[in-house]
Amino acid sequence: MLEAADPALKVKRARAAARDWKRGRLEHRFGAVLPDRPARPDAPELLPPNRMPKRGGGSERGRIALLHALAHVEFSAIDLAFDAAARFGHLFPCRYVDDWFGVGADEAMHFALLDRRLRQMGSHYGALPAHAGLWEAAEATAGDVLGRLAVVPMVLEARGLDVTPATVARFEGAGDDASARILHRIFTDEIRHVGIGAKWFGALCAAADEEPAELWRAKVRRYFRGSLKPPFNDSAREAAGLTRDWYLPLAEG
Repeated sequence: MLEAADPALKVKRARAAARDWKRGRLEHRFGAVLPDRPARPDAPELLPPNRMPKRGGGSERGRIALLHALAHVEFSAIDLAFDAAARFGHLFPCRYVDDWFGVGADEAMHFALLDRRLRQMGSHYGALPAHAGLWEAAEATAGDVLGRLAVVPMVLEARGLDVTPATVARFEGAGDDASARILHRIFTDEIRHVGIGAKWFGALCAAADEEPAELWRAKVRRYFRGSLKPPFNDSAREAAGLTRDWYLPLAEG
Protein backbone atom coordinates (compact mmCIF):
# COMPACT_ATOMS: atom_id res chain seq x y z
CA MET A 1 0.00 0.00 0.00
CA LEU A 2 2.52 2.59 1.15
CA GLU A 3 4.85 1.57 -1.69
CA ALA A 4 2.23 2.12 -4.42
CA ALA A 5 2.91 5.46 -6.10
CA ASP A 6 0.33 5.25 -8.87
CA PRO A 7 -3.01 6.62 -7.61
CA ALA A 8 -5.14 3.99 -9.34
CA LEU A 9 -2.94 1.21 -7.97
CA LYS A 10 -3.05 2.66 -4.45
CA VAL A 11 -6.85 2.80 -4.56
CA LYS A 12 -7.00 -0.77 -5.87
CA ARG A 13 -4.65 -2.07 -3.17
CA ALA A 14 -6.48 -0.20 -0.42
CA ARG A 15 -9.78 -1.74 -1.40
CA ALA A 16 -8.25 -5.21 -1.73
CA ALA A 17 -6.49 -4.99 1.64
CA ALA A 18 -9.66 -3.88 3.42
CA ARG A 19 -11.62 -6.66 1.74
CA ASP A 20 -9.01 -9.31 2.55
CA TRP A 21 -8.78 -8.22 6.17
CA LYS A 22 -12.56 -8.29 6.56
CA ARG A 23 -12.72 -11.80 5.09
CA GLY A 24 -9.98 -13.11 7.38
CA ARG A 25 -7.34 -13.53 4.68
CA LEU A 26 -4.75 -11.41 6.54
CA GLU A 27 -3.14 -12.33 9.86
CA HIS A 28 -3.04 -10.05 12.88
CA ARG A 29 0.75 -10.03 12.72
CA PHE A 30 3.04 -7.03 12.55
CA GLY A 31 6.72 -6.97 11.74
CA ALA A 32 7.17 -5.33 8.37
CA VAL A 33 9.57 -2.39 8.13
CA LEU A 34 7.50 0.62 7.14
CA PRO A 35 8.85 3.38 4.88
CA ASP A 36 9.50 6.77 6.42
CA ARG A 37 7.55 8.29 3.56
CA PRO A 38 5.04 6.62 1.25
CA ALA A 39 5.67 6.43 -2.48
CA ARG A 40 4.31 9.35 -4.46
CA PRO A 41 3.55 9.82 -8.18
CA ASP A 42 5.59 12.25 -10.27
CA ALA A 43 2.62 14.62 -10.23
CA PRO A 44 1.35 16.65 -8.50
CA GLU A 45 4.35 18.82 -7.77
CA LEU A 46 4.57 19.18 -3.98
CA LEU A 47 5.14 22.72 -2.71
CA PRO A 48 5.56 24.25 0.76
CA PRO A 49 2.48 26.15 2.01
CA ASN A 50 3.93 29.59 1.25
CA ARG A 51 4.41 28.68 -2.42
CA MET A 52 0.94 27.27 -3.03
CA PRO A 53 -1.00 29.32 -5.63
CA LYS A 54 -4.29 31.00 -4.77
CA ARG A 55 -7.39 28.97 -5.63
CA GLY A 56 -9.29 31.59 -7.60
CA GLY A 57 -12.50 32.22 -5.68
CA GLY A 58 -15.86 30.80 -6.79
CA SER A 59 -15.13 30.34 -10.48
CA GLU A 60 -15.02 26.89 -12.05
CA ARG A 61 -11.25 27.18 -12.06
CA GLY A 62 -11.33 27.91 -8.35
CA ARG A 63 -13.63 24.96 -7.68
CA ILE A 64 -11.31 22.67 -9.64
CA ALA A 65 -8.36 23.91 -7.57
CA LEU A 66 -10.25 23.24 -4.34
CA LEU A 67 -11.33 19.76 -5.45
CA HIS A 68 -7.72 19.03 -6.44
CA ALA A 69 -6.50 20.11 -2.99
CA LEU A 70 -9.10 17.89 -1.34
CA ALA A 71 -8.17 14.96 -3.60
CA HIS A 72 -4.57 15.32 -2.43
CA VAL A 73 -5.70 15.26 1.20
CA GLU A 74 -7.69 12.09 0.57
CA PHE A 75 -4.82 10.48 -1.36
CA SER A 76 -2.49 11.14 1.59
CA ALA A 77 -5.16 9.95 4.03
CA ILE A 78 -5.11 6.47 2.45
CA ASP A 79 -1.50 6.10 3.56
CA LEU A 80 -2.15 7.66 6.95
CA ALA A 81 -4.88 5.12 7.70
CA PHE A 82 -2.92 2.04 6.68
CA ASP A 83 0.23 3.33 8.37
CA ALA A 84 -1.76 3.72 11.60
CA ALA A 85 -2.94 0.12 11.29
CA ALA A 86 0.46 -1.36 10.42
CA ARG A 87 2.60 0.77 12.75
CA PHE A 88 0.49 0.51 15.89
CA GLY A 89 -1.77 -2.51 15.33
CA HIS A 90 0.33 -4.71 17.63
CA LEU A 91 -0.70 -2.52 20.57
CA PHE A 92 -4.41 -3.15 20.11
CA PRO A 93 -7.01 -5.86 19.57
CA CYS A 94 -8.15 -6.71 16.04
CA ARG A 95 -10.95 -4.16 16.26
CA TYR A 96 -8.39 -1.36 15.99
CA VAL A 97 -7.16 -2.75 12.67
CA ASP A 98 -10.78 -3.28 11.60
CA ASP A 99 -11.36 0.42 12.12
CA TRP A 100 -8.27 1.75 10.32
CA PHE A 101 -8.53 -0.60 7.36
CA GLY A 102 -12.10 0.60 7.04
CA VAL A 103 -10.94 4.22 7.18
CA GLY A 104 -8.33 3.47 4.51
CA ALA A 105 -10.97 2.01 2.22
CA ASP A 106 -13.15 5.10 2.79
CA GLU A 107 -10.28 7.43 1.93
CA ALA A 108 -9.60 5.46 -1.25
CA MET A 109 -13.24 5.81 -2.22
CA HIS A 110 -13.18 9.54 -1.47
CA PHE A 111 -10.08 10.03 -3.61
CA ALA A 112 -11.60 8.05 -6.49
CA LEU A 113 -14.80 10.12 -6.37
CA LEU A 114 -12.87 13.40 -6.37
CA ASP A 115 -10.53 12.33 -9.15
CA ARG A 116 -13.48 11.22 -11.27
CA ARG A 117 -15.20 14.54 -10.66
CA LEU A 118 -12.04 16.42 -11.65
CA ARG A 119 -11.96 14.46 -14.90
CA GLN A 120 -15.60 15.29 -15.55
CA MET A 121 -14.61 18.96 -15.18
CA GLY A 122 -11.71 18.63 -17.63
CA SER A 123 -8.91 18.18 -15.11
CA HIS A 124 -7.36 15.34 -13.08
CA TYR A 125 -5.33 14.65 -9.96
CA GLY A 126 -1.78 15.80 -10.60
CA ALA A 127 -2.74 18.67 -12.87
CA LEU A 128 -2.04 21.27 -10.14
CA PRO A 129 0.54 21.63 -7.38
CA ALA A 130 -0.29 20.25 -3.94
CA HIS A 131 0.68 20.83 -0.33
CA ALA A 132 3.97 19.16 0.65
CA GLY A 133 3.42 19.02 4.40
CA LEU A 134 0.64 16.49 4.89
CA TRP A 135 2.96 13.65 5.92
CA GLU A 136 4.80 15.73 8.54
CA ALA A 137 2.38 14.79 11.31
CA ALA A 138 2.87 11.10 10.56
CA GLU A 139 6.65 11.45 10.68
CA ALA A 140 6.55 13.42 13.93
CA THR A 141 4.31 10.84 15.65
CA ALA A 142 5.84 7.66 14.23
CA GLY A 143 6.96 6.58 17.71
CA ASP A 144 3.96 7.80 19.71
CA VAL A 145 0.57 6.22 19.13
CA LEU A 146 -1.20 8.72 21.40
CA GLY A 147 0.41 11.56 19.48
CA ARG A 148 -0.70 10.05 16.17
CA LEU A 149 -4.30 9.63 17.32
CA ALA A 150 -4.34 13.10 18.86
CA VAL A 151 -3.08 14.94 15.79
CA VAL A 152 -4.15 13.07 12.65
CA PRO A 153 -7.82 12.19 13.22
CA MET A 154 -8.54 14.49 16.16
CA VAL A 155 -6.95 17.70 14.81
CA LEU A 156 -6.34 17.42 11.06
CA GLU A 157 -9.44 15.43 10.15
CA ALA A 158 -11.54 17.27 12.72
CA ARG A 159 -10.69 20.48 10.89
CA GLY A 160 -12.54 19.05 7.91
CA LEU A 161 -15.67 18.91 10.05
CA ASP A 162 -15.36 22.66 10.61
CA VAL A 163 -14.84 23.79 7.02
CA THR A 164 -16.65 21.26 4.83
CA PRO A 165 -20.26 22.42 5.38
CA ALA A 166 -19.38 25.92 4.12
CA THR A 167 -17.59 24.38 1.15
CA VAL A 168 -20.65 22.28 0.34
CA ALA A 169 -22.79 25.43 0.43
CA ARG A 170 -20.30 27.21 -1.82
CA PHE A 171 -20.53 24.46 -4.46
CA GLU A 172 -24.32 24.34 -4.19
CA GLY A 173 -24.44 28.11 -4.63
CA ALA A 174 -22.43 27.73 -7.83
CA GLY A 175 -24.86 25.10 -9.10
CA ASP A 176 -22.28 22.32 -8.78
CA ASP A 177 -24.49 19.81 -7.00
CA ALA A 178 -22.41 16.83 -8.17
CA SER A 179 -19.35 18.07 -6.30
CA ALA A 180 -21.44 19.13 -3.31
CA ARG A 181 -22.83 15.60 -2.93
CA ILE A 182 -19.31 14.13 -2.91
CA LEU A 183 -18.16 16.59 -0.27
CA HIS A 184 -21.20 15.89 1.89
CA ARG A 185 -20.44 12.16 1.71
CA ILE A 186 -16.85 12.83 2.78
CA PHE A 187 -18.08 15.02 5.65
CA THR A 188 -20.38 12.27 6.94
CA ASP A 189 -17.59 9.70 6.83
CA GLU A 190 -15.16 12.07 8.54
CA ILE A 191 -17.38 12.27 11.62
CA ARG A 192 -16.91 8.53 12.00
CA HIS A 193 -13.15 8.76 11.34
CA VAL A 194 -12.65 11.41 14.01
CA GLY A 195 -14.74 9.25 16.32
CA ILE A 196 -12.47 6.27 15.70
CA GLY A 197 -9.46 8.33 16.71
CA ALA A 198 -11.23 9.59 19.83
CA LYS A 199 -12.36 6.07 20.75
CA TRP A 200 -8.88 4.53 20.66
CA PHE A 201 -7.27 7.56 22.29
CA GLY A 202 -9.78 7.24 25.11
CA ALA A 203 -9.21 3.49 25.40
CA LEU A 204 -5.46 3.97 25.85
CA CYS A 205 -6.03 6.72 28.40
CA ALA A 206 -8.44 4.55 30.37
CA ALA A 207 -5.95 1.67 30.40
CA ALA A 208 -3.24 4.00 31.73
CA ASP A 209 -5.59 5.84 34.13
CA GLU A 210 -4.90 9.14 32.36
CA GLU A 211 -7.31 12.07 31.99
CA PRO A 212 -7.95 12.03 28.22
CA ALA A 213 -8.73 15.67 27.43
CA GLU A 214 -5.71 16.96 29.34
CA LEU A 215 -3.37 14.41 27.74
CA TRP A 216 -4.80 15.15 24.29
CA ARG A 217 -4.00 18.84 24.70
CA ALA A 218 -0.46 17.97 25.79
CA LYS A 219 0.06 15.81 22.69
CA VAL A 220 -1.37 18.48 20.41
CA ARG A 221 0.94 21.12 21.91
CA ARG A 222 3.90 18.80 21.38
CA TYR A 223 3.23 17.59 17.84
CA PHE A 224 0.93 19.99 16.03
CA ARG A 225 2.49 22.92 14.23
CA GLY A 226 0.03 25.75 14.33
CA SER A 227 -3.02 26.60 16.35
CA LEU A 228 -6.62 25.49 16.50
CA LYS A 229 -8.65 28.18 14.80
CA PRO A 230 -12.37 28.84 15.20
CA PRO A 231 -15.07 28.70 14.06
CA PHE A 232 -15.61 25.10 15.12
CA ASN A 233 -18.42 22.80 14.07
CA ASP A 234 -19.26 21.93 17.66
CA SER A 235 -22.15 19.61 16.84
CA ALA A 236 -20.15 17.50 14.36
CA ARG A 237 -17.18 17.37 16.72
CA GLU A 238 -19.41 16.31 19.60
CA ALA A 239 -20.95 13.59 17.42
CA ALA A 240 -17.40 12.28 16.99
CA GLY A 241 -16.74 12.34 20.74
CA LEU A 242 -14.67 15.53 20.72
CA THR A 243 -16.45 17.99 23.01
CA ARG A 244 -15.72 21.67 23.52
CA ASP A 245 -13.87 21.17 26.78
CA TRP A 246 -11.16 19.29 24.84
CA TYR A 247 -10.29 21.86 22.20
CA LEU A 248 -11.46 25.30 23.35
CA PRO A 249 -8.51 25.73 25.76
CA LEU A 250 -6.23 25.48 22.72
CA ALA A 251 -8.29 27.72 20.46
CA GLU A 252 -6.75 30.83 18.96
CA GLY A 253 -8.67 34.03 19.27
